[in-house]
Amino acid sequence: MKELEVDVVIVGAGLAGLTAARKLVAQDVDVVVLEARNRVGGRTSTKQTMDGTYVDLGGQWVGPTQDRIMALVDEVGVKTFKTYNEGNHLEYRSGKITPYSGAFLTADKEVAMDITEVLLQLSMMSEQVPIDAPWKAPLAETWDSMTAATWIEENVPSGPVRNWVTLMVRGIVCCEPKEISLLHFLFYIHSGGNLDKIISVAKGAQESRLIGGAQVVSNRVAAELGERVILNSPVQQIIQNDEAIVVKSEHMCMKAKAAIIAIPPTLANRIQYSPKLPAKRDQLMSRMPMGSVIKVQLTYSKPFWRENGLSGQVLSDKGPIQITFDNSPEDGNIGVLIGFIEGEDARIWWEKSVEERQTGVLECLSVYFGNEVLTPNDYIEQYWADEEFSRGCYAAFMPPGVWTSFGDVIRQPVGRIHWAGTETATKWYGYMDGAVESGERAASEVLEVISVFESQK
Repeated sequence: MKELEVDVVIVGAGLAGLTAARKLVAQDVDVVVLEARNRVGGRTSTKQTMDGTYVDLGGQWVGPTQDRIMALVDEVGVKTFKTYNEGNHLEYRSGKITPYSGAFLTADKEVAMDITEVLLQLSMMSEQVPIDAPWKAPLAETWDSMTAATWIEENVPSGPVRNWVTLMVRGIVCCEPKEISLLHFLFYIHSGGNLDKIISVAKGAQESRLIGGAQVVSNRVAAELGERVILNSPVQQIIQNDEAIVVKSEHMCMKAKAAIIAIPPTLANRIQYSPKLPAKRDQLMSRMPMGSVIKVQLTYSKPFWRENGLSGQVLSDKGPIQITFDNSPEDGNIGVLIGFIEGEDARIWWEKSVEERQTGVLECLSVYFGNEVLTPNDYIEQYWADEEFSRGCYAAFMPPGVWTSFGDVIRQPVGRIHWAGTETATKWYGYMDGAVESGERAASEVLEVISVFESQK
């Protein structure tokens, strides 16, 4: 087993871990990043299709107020372009397809106004939830004792409005409303600013994409770090005492002054710790399941829907694909449609064969876009819950009772162990921006700790 001694060991080479490493290296701290996968990027993963088009299998969008990821994007020289948002959107409801335009979620203006009222109500409620301490919200106990489904049933009339609000929850957090604490959903909203910002393309979270794909940011940071990033090294054990911390993988043994754990809580909970983690920390991580989503992308020789005056965006009450976007490259010389299968639907459809899934997806999309959609050049799908070193996407969520019972230790160091990852973010939790924020915070914590160690010498 190879043994090394460094100042800081970072577990995970996603955006959080790489950001932390980059900040520490800039302060002349000796760092090693251990990554379980054979690549960097975490829940950002970019693939080239058969025709050479870059598609993102994971996180891909950036937007206004996501200042940290945008600053990093600029620093490593990656350019952005606007998500295609021209033409009519499509709504499929009760067997009928209707084109519409603008920011409304439906062609039915009366229903649109009712939905807008619900979105406004939820956004106003979310403002009462402190993003750095959701458990301190005035109604924290009440909101954390119910699910988002309970609130919807009590406050949203049945029919199309309830259907769209349910779809919105599923689309944002990749779980069913019955699975998630209302307090967590409100925190999530406030973390991103408001619901309008979270669900919108123009001036919203889906406004822009990265040329070359989102993973290129991590690739460039890793290139800066060079041999400090070690791939294929899943961490198995962490041992700490008053003198040092030791981080072990199958082939590496790293001794350091501090460690940053920058992987999803469910994975961090599978590491063996000595001494054992405090009970509250362990129980928090065991209570943070990951979302379920299958991200499907289909490529075509051209974005043919644009010729029909369509944006490529669909909201539907029919599965398996209920949300779509135009995901074509900036020049539009190749057409790419992206669709999402989320929550319980994702779990059900992943149990089917690839052939059954592809047939179901194509038949569903043909209802929206016609028969031309049935012959893609390439079909690409990614189910993050089946990915060994993620176990879900977009992020972990809190079921009822977790924030108020365990949430206060979410960022609390355990001895020499510090915690990062988008699940520890305050702004843009669950997004790339939140991952970068968490890495910067954890690095700052470690710099303070190292400074104390140095002063005690």
